[in-house]
Formats: sequence, C-alpha cells, structure tokens
Amino acid sequence: MADERAFIPLRIAVLTVSDSRGLAEDRSGDTLVGRLTAAGHMLAARDLLPDDRAAIAGRLRDWIADPGVDVVLSTGGTGLTGRDVTVEAHRDVYEKEIDAFGTVFTIVSMQKIGTSAVQSRATGGVAGGTYLFALPGSPGACRDAWDGILAAQLDYRHRPCNFVEILPRLDEHLRRK
Repeated sequence: MADERAFIPLRIAVLTVSDSRGLAEDRSGDTLVGRLTAAGHMLAARDLLPDDRAAIAGRLRDWIADPGVDVVLSTGGTGLTGRDVTVEAHRDVYEKEIDAFGTVFTIVSMQKIGTSAVQSRATGGVAGGTYLFALPGSPGACRDAWDGILAAQLDYRHRPCNFVEILPRLDEHLRRK
C-alpha cells in the first residue's frame, strides 16, 4: 500500500512503585519491558521506588526533563489503600490529563476481571512533551494496558490516530511564536 507508515520506535522508561519488591521480583516491570521491546520500542530507563509521592513525582520530573524519554510507564500504587500514591504523584506533574485512558483501561480490564476493575485508578497524562501512564501493579493489568491500549496508541502506523503522530506538538505551547 502506497500510504503505509513506517514504525517509529519510542524511548520508554518503566517505573515500578512497590514497598515490597525489588527489581529481581518485578514481574510487572518485566512484563512492560518485554512488551515494549518486542514491539520495537527502546527501554530508555528503568527504576523501582517505594510508595512515596514526592519520590515518584521527582523521578517522573527527571524523566520528563530527559530528551531521551518519550513515554513513562509506571506500575503499582494505583489502588485505594493509604500507601497507593502513584496517581497523586502523576497528577502532581501532569500538564494535561488524558481522561479517557482510565475509562478505556476500565473497559479493557472489565473483560478480564469483571467489576473488580472499578478498584483501579489507572491514569494517563502529558507533561513537558512526555506521555505518562500509571498502571496497576499486577502483570495481568500491565498486559491488558499494553495489549488493549498502548500497543496501538504508541504505534505510528495505527489509524485513524495515535499518540505518536502528535508527540512533536505536545509542548508547542512552550515554544515562542
């Protein structure tokens, strides 16, 4: 087909938020790394932090400021308990929230876990020209988010639209006219 688009690999950082796991036991982070690299994207960075709002927001800000990071995927800390602060940390740095991401994640998740999907607060947003997505801490939820949403939206070839095609314009409000 003459109008076929070429794949554009993105540089994706993965952050796991957990008080109880180290990188050696990080199955959710491993799931995301495996899926993003299998799709042809590059792992830009990887880290694991405890459930600490300031530390999470700080790492997000570091990666937002890094021109070598296009997308940040975090896993863990999106639930309802007192220690779950990842969503709040993400919202501390968002310039714009991608409201429909959480809704679509719930729809995808309901097909697998039914009404238990209501307990997730998965979220997405944009800051400094970088996409940020907070996913639940289970490998299944990470698979669902990647396979059901992110694989297509982070692929420039996906039609009718995708996140990649507007990536160069995310920070246009910061440029002088």
